Amino acid sequence: MHEQKDSVPGWSHDEEKPAPMPLLLVQGFVNTLDLETGTDVLTDAEEARSWLISSGLLNRRAEIAPADLTFARAVRESIRSVLAADGDVDPGELRSLRALANAHRARLSVSEHGVLALENPRREDVGDALFELLLIVHAAQRDGTWKRLKTCANPECAWAFYDRSRNQQGSWCEMAVCGNRLKNRQFRARRR
Repeated sequence: MHEQKDSVPGWSHDEEKPAPMPLLLVQGFVNTLDLETGTDVLTDAEEARSWLISSGLLNRRAEIAPADLTFARAVRESIRSVLAADGDVDPGELRSLRALANAHRARLSVSEHGVLALENPRREDVGDALFELLLIVHAAQRDGTWKRLKTCANPECAWAFYDRSRNQQGSWCEMAVCGNRLKNRQFRARRR
């Protein structure tokens, strides 16, 4: 179901509903776990390193330790929880995001046109790459695009998708697949 299309970068796993850059980096990171196929990019150090380098989040000299993979998976699931919770997040789900935020500091930059922005001063290790994702989330929350990034309402999928609908009421990564599955389950449960 989640096969790649030519319209998105090679590191992105999203096929139909990609977020605009740089939010697509967060979406791609969340989608490094595909529940339907049981594949997880963040379980193998070389695969995770390759994904982080190709997405531009990590420099080529960086190494990845097993503890980095464990932390990256925790951050990914914390971000997924924030997306799924729609503002009402269990505080325990935020633990890894808080640890990441507390371990890093953003730098304020001023563009040639006088625009202020927060930026990541380092790109040396996995923690720096993950912190870059937090800065992207911060910017998306401020510009309003964050509320359009969602996870599929099908708990067996939980794929991150960008809701481009006018009323922002999208619930499924693909209505024809996940939406129909859930509606059929609900229908059968009501008939019982």
